Amino acid sequence: MTMDRAYKNIRKRKYTEDFLQYGFTSIITAGIEKPQCVICCEVLSAESMKPNKLKRHFDSKHPTFAGKNIDYFRNKADGLKKSRFDTGSQYHKHNVAAVEASYLVALRIARAMKPHTIAEDLLLPAAKDIVRVMIGNEYVQKLNAISLSNDTVHRRIKDMSADILDQVIHEIKSAPLPIFSIQLDESTDVANCAQLLVYVRYINDSDFKDEFLFCKPLETTTTARDVFDAVGSFLKAYNISWEKVCGVCTDGAPAMLGCRSGFQRLVQNESPKAIGTHCMIHRQILATRTLPQDLQEVMKSIITCVNFVKSSALNSRVFCQLCNELDAPNNALLFHTEVRWLSRGKVLRRDFELRHELKTFFSQKVRPQFETLFSDKTELQKIAYLVDIFAILNDLNLSLQGPNATCLDLSEKIRSFQMKLQLWKNKLDANKIYMFPTLAASFEEHEIEPDKKMMMITSVKEHLHMLADEISSYFPNLPDTPFALARSPFTVKVEDVPETVQEEFIDLINNDAAKTDFSTMPLTKFWIKCLQLYPILSETVLRLLLPFPTTYLCEIGFSRLMVIKSKYRSRLVMENDFRCALAKTAPRISELVNKKQPQPSH
Repeated sequence: MTMDRAYKNIRKRKYTEDFLQYGFTSIITAGIEKPQCVICCEVLSAESMKPNKLKRHFDSKHPTFAGKNIDYFRNKADGLKKSRFDTGSQYHKHNVAAVEASYLVALRIARAMKPHTIAEDLLLPAAKDIVRVMIGNEYVQKLNAISLSNDTVHRRIKDMSADILDQVIHEIKSAPLPIFSIQLDESTDVANCAQLLVYVRYINDSDFKDEFLFCKPLETTTTARDVFDAVGSFLKAYNISWEKVCGVCTDGAPAMLGCRSGFQRLVQNESPKAIGTHCMIHRQILATRTLPQDLQEVMKSIITCVNFVKSSALNSRVFCQLCNELDAPNNALLFHTEVRWLSRGKVLRRDFELRHELKTFFSQKVRPQFETLFSDKTELQKIAYLVDIFAILNDLNLSLQGPNATCLDLSEKIRSFQMKLQLWKNKLDANKIYMFPTLAASFEEHEIEPDKKMMMITSVKEHLHMLADEISSYFPNLPDTPFALARSPFTVKVEDVPETVQEEFIDLINNDAAKTDFSTMPLTKFWIKCLQLYPILSETVLRLLLPFPTTYLCEIGFSRLMVIKSKYRSRLVMENDFRCALAKTAPRISELVNKKQPQPSH
């Protein structure tokens, strides 16, 4: 009964404005009003809500403030209330910062393609160590407010992935020309799950933007219909019509390029104006596989030699030691893999550089058939030519790679290569081989009989002829007029332009400002800028430029996939991590933070 009466007395004690003369304001804690010193911020008990006790605190701890007037203490009280923890000011800001920090860390984890547990296991402890040593132990406790558990990082990545996708969908729908192209490919991950990877290209911020769209597993079969349904379900979920698709780029698999039921045919049934393209890099690789019989035999022998050395750990160590003793430029051979675009040229270059070491090695191993390959002058000349031609083909392959390319850009490179092949054949007719420097050096190094030299030149011409035929087969000529209109509109005749755009075309070629823009701006930006004045003409050209020429981005994506979904994370549902790692669009972290309840548990 006595305690209840004391509690009621405490509840009756109220703060009055007179207490400011002693430097005290009030604070409510657990429903009880208590006095708080505006100078040292100390909170006294509710029982101290009496003038004598407040004055005792003021006189004993803050005697130097005795001469201050009440307005000074009132200003101090106002400042205290603004920054007080219980009003949500500093506390709110502190935890908002902690949430933002957790998002930033999660984004770095996703972009580095690391496991979610690395934040709690490594990053946060490391950050605490750094703060403790560099700043001071008293600041370490602030880092405890940052939640970086496995589940939290997973949620953060999921939030950012959804935000990135929302931005991409909004940009696609709000593009000045509401069409887009896609490139897609399917591959199997470490868990034997078929993953469909799709990239999109659309107009954004006065230029083309290539962006990651989605990655979905194909649960059972991977037919054209399965791929079509997966893409269609995604487009339907975001209210995007198939008719907006202006281009589709895939590899050459029958499921993709089948003339009746392939994926591209299914897309064109829904969007008749869509342009289907077969990845130019894949076509270039297919076109360069054909070799004359004698060169094919040399290539097979080279691969057999490499496998003999690399398949045995002992042979690899012995060969490495031999190269070191002979001061060779390298001490290891390279494997050839068909699916790696550049491996053949690199293997040939490395073997030719180590030809003397390989000859010595096979002599020690008593392998006369391999030793002959690196000692016979005729065989060495064939290897030298293969080194040169595959170096050229690798350079062409590299020039076809990279983002932001258009079909027009890469077609010009293929056409240039075709013309070079014809030029080289003409030079070989005149017995000139300067375009193959390794072969030319081999001719100078060894005294070659004229008849054997002619045999080698004949073999080279045969290969160049086969190569030219294969390139022409895989790369039929593009229609000149539409691409000429895109590349150099001011040199095209009016009668060569489609009738539907002739009037706009006449307006364009008589616009001096447009001529200036064309000479100073990138091609894609110029035609996007023309959309407002010449909408039909610009759309005609942009429908040619928007389609992807290669599946380069998908190939790069699958390389990242093998890192993200490794054997240690084989059950990971990875689309969100994939999007955060690959997307160019940055997540709007500040908006995501504002939507979160600022508590350490969130």
